[in-house]
Amino acid sequence: MVFLNYLVPLIIVVVALVIFFYLVPVGLWISALAAGVKVSITTLIGMRLRRVEPASIILPLIKATKAGLDLDVGLLEAHYLAGGNVDRVVNSLIAAERAGIPLSFERSCAIDLAGRNVLEAVQMSVLPRVIETPEVTAVAKDGIELKVKARVTVRANIDRLVGGATEATVIARVGEGIVTTIGSSHSHKAVLENPDSISKTVLEKGLDAGTAFEILSIDIADIDVGQNIGARLQGDQAEADKRVAQAKAEEKRAMAVAREQEMKAYTQEMRAKVVEAEAEIPKAIAQALREGKLGVFDYYSLQNLQADTQMRKSFGEKGEKREDEKI
Repeated sequence: MVFLNYLVPLIIVVVALVIFFYLVPVGLWISALAAGVKVSITTLIGMRLRRVEPASIILPLIKATKAGLDLDVGLLEAHYLAGGNVDRVVNSLIAAERAGIPLSFERSCAIDLAGRNVLEAVQMSVLPRVIETPEVTAVAKDGIELKVKARVTVRANIDRLVGGATEATVIARVGEGIVTTIGSSHSHKAVLENPDSISKTVLEKGLDAGTAFEILSIDIADIDVGQNIGARLQGDQAEADKRVAQAKAEEKRAMAVAREQEMKAYTQEMRAKVVEAEAEIPKAIAQALREGKLGVFDYYSLQNLQADTQMRKSFGEKGEKREDEKI
């Protein structure tokens, strides 16, 4: 019973100490005091109550103080609560201060909250990055295809990081400039002889406008000659013209065959009419004899005339056969 009387107060004391050391990070407070950072115990307790990890605020604050930056603990906590990365913001401010780049705390927080890596942007401002474009295919006016690879040296523009376009936009604009420059060249040989003309023309277009970068240089890494697109297109056009001509010729041939068949049918029709007319001749002669319009003498004279005509016709056919045999 006496043991229980001592055990209960001991448990209460232990729980109270655990809660105290949880709410009051004494070790972190001592580290801040040792680094010359003025922060009170109540501030640390308030961070705990606001569900803010004190180490995420105090350690970057110690780092900034040692680097000579004057930052407010309340602003750091506000940026943390907004979902920002306090440590990265402080590192970017230190790097910018060492490199002599003007960067305010508010600007750094805005860049960080916008989803950009502000520390990487500061580092890129000091050490520019080289972006290699994919292979760009373009055709000169003489129809020769050229395949170009370029290296774009860019530097981050701190003032345009918020709302500025990304690297993909820069690569797309550079590719468009290369295609335009090669497409306006009269000969692919001029491009091969002077590839710097591509770089100069593209740089003059101001392709970094509206982006988060500043283009320092555009260097042509490789140029390869591709296919003769102009000749291929001309060949395709010639093949198409050939097919059109063949179609027209086939159409004319079909029309000629149809016309021939039509004329044959018309000839047969005319022959039928001639035979029909010849069949009416004996009837007409008989009718004339009955009516007395044609005498017997006239009839025999007509018969003699027909026989003479038939004989002459037979002599003419024999002569044509002999001439054909001689040939």
